[in-house]
Amino acid sequence: MTQTSKNIAIIGSGLVGSLLAIYLRRRGHSVTVFDRRPDIRTIEFSGRSINLAMSNRGWRTLQEVGLEERIKKIAIPLDKRAMHVNDKPVYFQKYGKEGEAIWSISRGILNKRMIDFAEEAGTVFRFNEKVWDVSLPEAKVYTGESEKSEWQEYQFDIIFGCDGAFSRVRHKMQRRSRFDYSQDFLDVGYKELTIPANEDGSHKLDKNSFHIWPRGRFMLIAMPNIDGSFTCTLFLPFEGEVSFEKITNKGEATEFFKKYFPNVRKEIENLTSDFFKNPTSAMVTMKCYPWTYWDKVALVGDSAHAIVPFYGQGMNAGFEDIFVLDGLMKAHGDDWETIFELYQKERKPNADAIAELSYRNFVEMSSKTADPKFLLQKKIEKHFASKHPDKWIPVYSRVTFSERPYAEALAIGDGQEAIMREIMRMPEIESKWDSKEVEDRMLELLSL
Repeated sequence: MTQTSKNIAIIGSGLVGSLLAIYLRRRGHSVTVFDRRPDIRTIEFSGRSINLAMSNRGWRTLQEVGLEERIKKIAIPLDKRAMHVNDKPVYFQKYGKEGEAIWSISRGILNKRMIDFAEEAGTVFRFNEKVWDVSLPEAKVYTGESEKSEWQEYQFDIIFGCDGAFSRVRHKMQRRSRFDYSQDFLDVGYKELTIPANEDGSHKLDKNSFHIWPRGRFMLIAMPNIDGSFTCTLFLPFEGEVSFEKITNKGEATEFFKKYFPNVRKEIENLTSDFFKNPTSAMVTMKCYPWTYWDKVALVGDSAHAIVPFYGQGMNAGFEDIFVLDGLMKAHGDDWETIFELYQKERKPNADAIAELSYRNFVEMSSKTADPKFLLQKKIEKHFASKHPDKWIPVYSRVTFSERPYAEALAIGDGQEAIMREIMRMPEIESKWDSKEVEDRMLELLSL
């Protein structure tokens, strides 16, 4: 169905806001994007980013508007994890089947590109313009220098809140009766660090791997950039025995990296200077409902469902919101009330599911990936899946390499975990993990 052209405001020029603008322009709407920050194409990026991992859901959404190939030029495919466990050689774990990979992209570079594409499509961007208030029933936006200054009023037909976990638009919706809201901070923070390229511009570590140094309560990860560098993220408790509060000077930072990450010792100079230069950031899971107000306002991406970054799905989930919204616009034309109602009903259970999966994956990545029992379990699952690909698709693959609902992946994953608990209890499982007996028992448990 075609839609009557509407005058639409998007609050937030991040990845979700700029891609939503491209989709809305394609349907003939006039689009203005407001952002309190300056145009990121004109500034140095801030050192708060975990590199993005684009997977199937994100690519599908970009493909729909013809951007997939253009974005692949600034991305690097990663087909495996590289595990750096102390006193062991680096070992690799393939992510999926042959040809399946997640793609590492610098958030700053991608965001700049997306704003370019949105401008090419005819979107108007208003940077350095802070939204102080929103009238939900009238779809009015109020901007100004400060809360006390004179405000400028803008009238729109529809407003989309794409302004992140601490959304101004959602803040206004929260004041309404029966609006559910929760936020849950991890007691672990993160800090961005860099491993620069070799002098000839090549990568210092394997460039097609997602590198993890699991250390129990904390960990380091590294993802490659196209310039030969790696963006690293150190996840560490805020307080406690080994924590951000315990590292207060360069000597303590050097000691920390030498002790826990000996194989990045050559990079310590860079890592310690980044440690004090870049901010320590917090991670939050944010849930709310409803996501929409009449046919006037809708939340998309992190403003509706911020999640912790341990499944690499934050951006992919936000992009999938747009894909679903667009399908509903196609089906329901000008009936925006129905579009918004169906959008939140379809997306909310899936947002809750990926929030849960992301939290669990933090536990898995930081502590379990170095645990021999966990690794054996994964080996059994992989062996079984290769013999029965129709009967066993790992949860990671369901989330990352498919477009099936997140809620389905969570439910099936819980069923698989229950089966594996039984299998791991079998006597002498270490020596007979790839036997017919184990395979038959898994088939039997699957059929129950």
